[in-house]
Amino acid sequence: MGGRQNAQRASQVSMGGHGKCGNRKYSYLLFAGTDIVILQGLPTVLVIFWVMWYRGGFAWREDPGKEFNYHPVLMILGFIFFMGHGMLVYRLFRCCNKTSAKILHTFLFFMAVPCIVVGAIAAFDSHNLRTPPIPNLYSLHSWLGLITMGLFGLQVTHMMVMGFFSFWLLLCCEGATAGFRGSLVPVHSTFGIITFMLAIATAVTGYTEKAFFSLSGKNGAPRYADLPEEAFIVNAQAMILGALAMLMGYLLLYPYYQRSPPIPVAIMDPPSHYVMTHKYYDQSNGRRHHNSYQPE
Repeated sequence: MGGRQNAQRASQVSMGGHGKCGNRKYSYLLFAGTDIVILQGLPTVLVIFWVMWYRGGFAWREDPGKEFNYHPVLMILGFIFFMGHGMLVYRLFRCCNKTSAKILHTFLFFMAVPCIVVGAIAAFDSHNLRTPPIPNLYSLHSWLGLITMGLFGLQVTHMMVMGFFSFWLLLCCEGATAGFRGSLVPVHSTFGIITFMLAIATAVTGYTEKAFFSLSGKNGAPRYADLPEEAFIVNAQAMILGALAMLMGYLLLYPYYQRSPPIPVAIMDPPSHYVMTHKYYDQSNGRRHHNSYQPE
């Protein structure tokens, strides 16, 4: 009886139906699917609606005022949507092949790069091409933005450099370098979370700054203090970003949603003896373990 139970357990382990990946997959998929997709999609939808309906849509350098509208849309798309989903790859696909998850993680980060670059260009153009020009880099929003883009640039550079060494050089001696590569993961993930939280803080200060400038009461414009309809849209975007910051922190730091440890592969010896050997590669120290047990 014990041998049959152990054989069944070995079959479940070899198929990946254990712990987090088996019994809990529906709970985390439901949670992530409803909350993350909605909360990360809503800021993008709302910012596009805001600039199209209230700010006059988009233009390029022929209209610096409308060129600025690319800035909030592309920054939300780059930092919140692409970077946010890139950070969640190891949570949403924690039972999948790790190499595939790494490729998707890297792809989403690189998708954010052109959004952030063009968004920054739009902000500087909208200041420099106005008559008279608007000073650059004087506000709290701009200072936070510089720090956030600098940290994001370091993240992307780290991914490019370490990706090259991991795939082409370090894997030539995988066992000897596994500990070193593993020690870089906490640094990369920690700075990723810091960058994402700074991006949300930068966006919130940017919404506030834009609301004070645009809803100033001058030239017939409504006053922000009177809470016109546009003010509600701006405040709603900031509130959603605050909720997203809390939810992302919970998903990224709570152990329940973290990627499962290496899955042991059950190897059944010939039927004459029910001895099962669990072999798995521990990436944390680069050693291969062998655990054998005799059924009850």
